[in-house]
Amino acid sequence: MAAPPDRVTFREVFGIAEFRALWFAELLSIAGDQLARVALSILVFTTTGSATLTGLTYALTFAPSLIGGIFLTGLADRFSRRTVMVAVDLLRAGLILLVAVPELPFWVVCVLVGGVSLLNPPFKAAQLALLPQVLEGDRFVVGMGVRTMTVQTAQLLGFAGGGALLLALDPHVALVLDAVTFLLSAAFVRFGVRPRPAAAKAETRKSFFATIGAGGRVAFASPALRTLVLFTWLMGLLPVYEGIAAPYVASAGGGPELVGLLLAADPVGSVIGTFVFTRWVPADARPKLIAPLSALCGVPMLVGFAQPGPWVSIVLFVLSGAFGAVALLQATASLTLAVPDENRAQTMGLSNTGLTTMLGVSPLIGGVLTDYVGAQTTVGIFGVAGLILTAPLALAWRRARLSRAGGGGHDFETQRAEHA
Repeated sequence: MAAPPDRVTFREVFGIAEFRALWFAELLSIAGDQLARVALSILVFTTTGSATLTGLTYALTFAPSLIGGIFLTGLADRFSRRTVMVAVDLLRAGLILLVAVPELPFWVVCVLVGGVSLLNPPFKAAQLALLPQVLEGDRFVVGMGVRTMTVQTAQLLGFAGGGALLLALDPHVALVLDAVTFLLSAAFVRFGVRPRPAAAKAETRKSFFATIGAGGRVAFASPALRTLVLFTWLMGLLPVYEGIAAPYVASAGGGPELVGLLLAADPVGSVIGTFVFTRWVPADARPKLIAPLSALCGVPMLVGFAQPGPWVSIVLFVLSGAFGAVALLQATASLTLAVPDENRAQTMGLSNTGLTTMLGVSPLIGGVLTDYVGAQTTVGIFGVAGLILTAPLALAWRRARLSRAGGGGHDFETQRAEHA
């Protein structure tokens, strides 16, 4: 089935050279990251023989991102976003090359890996802040959809592909390949994206420490922006089934071989949902669907109270993943467009940091609940929580939109958000 003639198509988005450069750069970074995580796990476990230290190293590929999201994303407002992306890629390449040096002390590996994770948020914030300038109008949401499908597909295939590749490669060589992907990413951005001045003008630019809190003040200054931020954080909280996949499959009567399929359910749903949403849902209807889609994300999880089998659960999680991914996509797109350009990177950094935090908190809470009530009931409880938390956000988003329609005080941000 073809898209209606008045809709932006994937071909039209990929026809923009700057977007192709950004897309290839992100694809290379994701591929390198996935390969590096597998390589680091093998390298550390082979060297130390400790599962604890292996887990610590893997955690360091994520955890310092929280600090980077708070303190470093504002750099993409203070300086040219293309320059920030290129500089971050070059720094990440250098750090990974150092990790690839044989026989490094474990603490040095930890510091270097943590440094790479610390630098990830300013790259992503710069990219998100730059995309609305590269893709105008409905092209932006379609381009965000392309990114979502790319990231989810890469994560779905990355670990398996990385594991297969490492059967033939030494982990040190794999880390060098990761560094090469960062260098190629820097080249795509440097030569494929045209230079633009910094969003924050020099004469109005605040000090570095003053800008750290600017994103929070902007994001929570109006009901519209505050609600969109909270919607993105809620979508990080709900997919608890990923964090408790092994106990869930066991309690549902499945074997270990189904754990991977359950983990694949959310990415598969994300790809399907994003494709349908960006291809066939009218642009003017999308912002209105944020709240209904958020609620629909929790509905399939309610079946957990009925103690479904593993195959039924996988189908339900595909549905939940589809609705959740689309709700997150649209909330992020609306927020990105609604935020003033001079604060966009810092604000989006805050939003992504909260999302990452929720993705870490969700399995922690889910694991504790599972020990008391079982994995399937835990998923059902999270589904109820999702519906309860969505209700006030839906009302706040509706009030903000009605305020704009009636000429209310926060109509400017809401109007921009509704044109995502």
